[in-house]
Amino acid sequence: MNRHHDPNPFDEEEVNPFSNGRVPPASNSRIPPPAARPIGFGQKYDATVDIPLDTMNDSKDKAKELAAWEADLKRRERDIKRREDAVSQAGIPLDDKNWPPFFPIIHHDIANEIPIHAQRMQYLAFASWLGIVLCLVFNVIAVTVCWIRGGGVKIFFLAIIYVLLGCPLSYVLWYRPLYRAMRTDSAVNFGWFFLFYLLHVGFCIVAAIAPPIVFHGKSLTGFLAAIDVLNDHVLVGIFYLIGFGLFCLEALLSLWVLQKVYRFFRGNK
Repeated sequence: MNRHHDPNPFDEEEVNPFSNGRVPPASNSRIPPPAARPIGFGQKYDATVDIPLDTMNDSKDKAKELAAWEADLKRRERDIKRREDAVSQAGIPLDDKNWPPFFPIIHHDIANEIPIHAQRMQYLAFASWLGIVLCLVFNVIAVTVCWIRGGGVKIFFLAIIYVLLGCPLSYVLWYRPLYRAMRTDSAVNFGWFFLFYLLHVGFCIVAAIAPPIVFHGKSLTGFLAAIDVLNDHVLVGIFYLIGFGLFCLEALLSLWVLQKVYRFFRGNK
């Protein structure tokens, strides 16, 4: 075979398959390759995608804040768990008395012991407890004025009994169980709170009305008692009307707290 007539496989000649075996001479025309052009998103030329650096920085800052918040929450949970384990094992309470600041008699630290999502509700319950304390203390003042004006000493002693029993019992029977329920998520403590808080609401309603069932009802500064003493002594009647307003506000606040705690309990359980 004559190798000089073999076609060059690397030759850039154009071969026509319909030319009956004849190979035309090589053409000097070339098709220039298309120029490279930048194509952006959506087949638009010279399109660029801008990623703002502020958004990326904000996302990083939020992630850091979330991580710090989670770490702080876990630290508080570990501290609470450690306290509870120590109490259950040794039977020694670790809660130091810190309230009121001028004369600490109870332990109260909502900001550090109650979860953040339940702190507002706990503050409302604390305001409800302070409200009943205020109502009972003012009730003693009003009844004392009535006693001085000739109302009798029996209603004064009853008012003293109300404040001496009502303040500590309200704290022990319903506020402290709610505090522990919010801190430990205990269904038993929630049950104790609902039971005795209903009694508290009932007492506030009775005190706001002050029906004449015990010593003509003058031991409580309710509406009926205020109308009764207002005819005899205007000053005493004014004190009783103020006490009536305080008991009404306390009853309304207590109903609001009861509703919010019940919704919280049903939502968690």
